Amino acid sequence: MTRDRMDDSLIDVPPGLAGVVAAETALGDVRGLEGFYHYRQYSAVELATRKPFEDVWHLMINGTLPDAAQSEAFAASVRPARELPEAVAAELPTIARLSRGSDALGGLRAALALASSAYGFVPLYDQQPDERVTAALTVGAITPVLLTALHRLHHDQEPIAPRADLDHAANYYWMLTAQEPDEQQWRAINAYLISTIDHGFNASTFTARVIASTGADLGACVLGALGSLSGPLHGGAPSRALDTLDAIGTPERIDPWVREAVSSGRRIMGFGHPVYRTEDPRSAMLKELARGFGGSMVDFAIATEEGVLQVLDELKPGRALRTNVEFYAGVVMELCGIPRQMFTPTFATARVVGWTAHILEQAAGSKIIRPSSRYVGPPPPQPFD
Repeated sequence: MTRDRMDDSLIDVPPGLAGVVAAETALGDVRGLEGFYHYRQYSAVELATRKPFEDVWHLMINGTLPDAAQSEAFAASVRPARELPEAVAAELPTIARLSRGSDALGGLRAALALASSAYGFVPLYDQQPDERVTAALTVGAITPVLLTALHRLHHDQEPIAPRADLDHAANYYWMLTAQEPDEQQWRAINAYLISTIDHGFNASTFTARVIASTGADLGACVLGALGSLSGPLHGGAPSRALDTLDAIGTPERIDPWVREAVSSGRRIMGFGHPVYRTEDPRSAMLKELARGFGGSMVDFAIATEEGVLQVLDELKPGRALRTNVEFYAGVVMELCGIPRQMFTPTFATARVVGWTAHILEQAAGSKIIRPSSRYVGPPPPQPFD
């Protein structure tokens, strides 16, 4: 049997590329053993609890936290970018009708494809850096507008235009619910959105970078990331974690429900993470936000978390299965009045900023991401006559 001489240089890696460094990034990192993650040189959790979304957006795109004047200038640059092209706005009812039965994320893929054409996005390969940044800010600005419009159209409601006097988090809530968030709701939504902007080379971010490495246009990169995010093992988990609370129902059912789920091999959504081997810092932050709301739902969620962790420690010793971001993300969004079918789209509203930052970083290089595979089928060539 002959072999390509390049076979000798192939490197076997773990399934899922776990632990494999695929590229360098200056955007942030996840330290799974420490239970810590950061955006550039700042703690992501501290940013989430102390800064408005636009300031962290500025950090991810421009590399620095803005001063007061820069913050206002950046926010002012984003406001007009939220205005949808007429060609896109006119087609949203049709897109909503065709995507009825799915969440707004399904329609978003069609709407963003149309928007990419309407804006005349060209391949990243053919753009100057400032042109790429303009495209990145545009996609980040219109994504929440498209998502909320499609959700409302799915429910036979008119879309609501963004307001110039509201920031990113408040505008999202306004366009979704036709109400301004109160201070507690704003803090929770702003913190959640910031905390989910970026999280290492997760599936959707890596997908965006792979496409960007080909020189494709920015819209195509984001569309690929959205396809990855639609999977229930990635962005689809917050509502499923909340469904777990509904399935358990009452405190006395926690222990038997969890034991039956573990013994039957079912995954309990909201627990376990491929990177963290200690408490997920996003979960800890969102848990405190939930405590601030209080009430029976929060009490039941905390009791369920304690029950799940106790059973997991007993039945799966040494696995370090801890609460992840999805569990309390679902609780906080429910408390804020965000519909469950908008949980994953809300995640996408924030993550698109991280995706576009990674796309810009990847586009600055020139190397296409092109791994190898190892063929394991029947040996060729074989006769077929």
